[in-house]
This record gives sequence, C-alpha cells and structure tokens, in this order.
Amino acid sequence: SRYGPKMPLAVDCTAELIRCKVLDSSGRLKSHELILSYGLALVRFVNLITERKQKMVSIPLRQLAREVNIPVWVVDLRHELTHGKLPRLALCRKGCDVVLDWLRKMYWNRQLGNNLCEEDEDEEEEQEEVEANAELDSDAWE
Repeated sequence: SRYGPKMPLAVDCTAELIRCKVLDSSGRLKSHELILSYGLALVRFVNLITERKQKMVSIPLRQLAREVNIPVWVVDLRHELTHGKLPRLALCRKGCDVVLDWLRKMYWNRQLGNNLCEEDEDEEEEQEEVEANAELDSDAWE
C-alpha cells in the first residue's frame, strides 16, 4: 500500500500467481479458464521480470531469462501460451510453482532477510530435479 499504483513487479507477480492458485483450489473454474488464468500470470511474470534487462538492441528472451536464473522451460511455456497451442493445466500449475519458488528465493527471502531460510542447498537440488522433469514434460504440449 505504500507504493500506491507503482507496486514492485515481484509483489504484483506474486499476487497474480497466488490468485491463480486460490482460484484453482476453489474448484469454481473450468480447466480451460484455469489455463488462461495461469497463462496470463506466467506470461506477465516472464515479460515483466526480463524487460528490465532488455536494452535498445533486442536480446532473446531465453538469454535474458538465463541471466536472472529463470528456467528456460518456463520461457518456453510462456512462448507456447503466447504463440502456440495452450499447454495442459498440469504444466501451468508446475510453472506457477516454479515461478513462485523463484520469487521467494530472488525477492521475498531478500526482503525478509536470508537468515530466515536455511534450506538453500536442498532447494538447489530440487530445482535441478524440477528442470530435469520439465524436459520430460515438453512432450505434454503436443
């Protein structure tokens, strides 16, 4: 509320992603509606977080995402949501979870102080496992 209309990007993205999870758990939306809701939140996250690094010269989104440690498969998911056939709901849910985890590590932990989170080493292993599983899920779009 202190920022008024100029909310930090990470706060705005977190709010949208959590809103999607709440709507999902409510059971009030159909699968297609949830995909669209998650999709919009994920597209906005990738676009808003990477646009700060975009220069006058167009830099590929995958490269920008790598620079800020966003998994490449999340960028691919964003691409499918924007330009291709809509992915399965399960993949959107997984994307939401990974992005919320990224926001927690890259924004919220820093806001709260790193001493509140001592599980970073285990989380790195989990992230590697998630990325490996994501490669297997690439067939899910087809």
